[in-house]
Amino acid sequence: MAELAVQTSGLSKSFGEIQAVTGLDLAVPQGEMFSLVGPDGAGKTTAIRMLCGLLRPSAGSGRVLGHDLAGASDKIKRSIGYLPQRFSLYGDLTIDENIEFFAEIHRVRSFRARRDELLDFTRLAPFRKRLADRLSGGMRQKLALVCTLIHTPRLLFLDEPTTGVDPVSRRDFWKILSDLLKTGITIVMTTPYLDEAERSSRVGLMNEGRLMTAAPPAEVKALMKGTVVEIVSNDALGARAVLRGLPAAREVHLFGDRLHIVVDDMEKDLPAVEARLGRAGIAVLDRRAVPPSLENVFISVTRAAAKEVSS
Repeated sequence: MAELAVQTSGLSKSFGEIQAVTGLDLAVPQGEMFSLVGPDGAGKTTAIRMLCGLLRPSAGSGRVLGHDLAGASDKIKRSIGYLPQRFSLYGDLTIDENIEFFAEIHRVRSFRARRDELLDFTRLAPFRKRLADRLSGGMRQKLALVCTLIHTPRLLFLDEPTTGVDPVSRRDFWKILSDLLKTGITIVMTTPYLDEAERSSRVGLMNEGRLMTAAPPAEVKALMKGTVVEIVSNDALGARAVLRGLPAAREVHLFGDRLHIVVDDMEKDLPAVEARLGRAGIAVLDRRAVPPSLENVFISVTRAAAKEVSS
């Protein structure tokens, strides 16, 4: 079994009366990509900042690359790379100059060979003399990643690295992360994009400061309660409006010209769905059960947790 890059027990953080993270128990093996998924305010960024040694935990314990969070935060900072949601590039410096600046911060003296390697790796080499202010959003994120990697960290923390980036740049960024994993680096990231999280070795679902589950994507999907049914009709928009509020259709989502609904029991609930559509003059052309997305699972797990709390 691989050694653990990250291990926490009961890690918690409060800001006055606000409990941002509660009882975080986490184990991330070296060489893994782990994604922490949850809505805004779930506690993802606070958890990452504690693991980076930037925030002191209110309770609990943890180790990062073998270093204790409580007494070795400086050693942790030297061993990791951290890409926050807003990485501070200097717009009046070129790509090369930004990298040199961050190399100096990390006390990397012989950085030029590493810089050239990373620029080729991220395909930024042709633009190395361009000012950071003149880069696209995707190129800025690539440059931020290069600056984060200049000191060759063993563990990389990424806080929503592709938020606000166009789909093509997101795809390129993920290709870079995939190639980084082949070098043996460990990646811990947060993301609001559930489709991105499915590319990780394991996924942690976080809500209201608590980690609800952490497992490979397939195992997380197995937690889904109910069945996702794809419906093809002659009026997808109308079908969505008609089915909203129907008890038999627990969730209703539009995917292009198709509708995805979640039912508790397909044999029992689907006739009620089709009857409601029929009364509205909407014809069902096709229907079939489809695998749940992580979004479906997240909603299912949070609802189940809410029911446990209320009962």
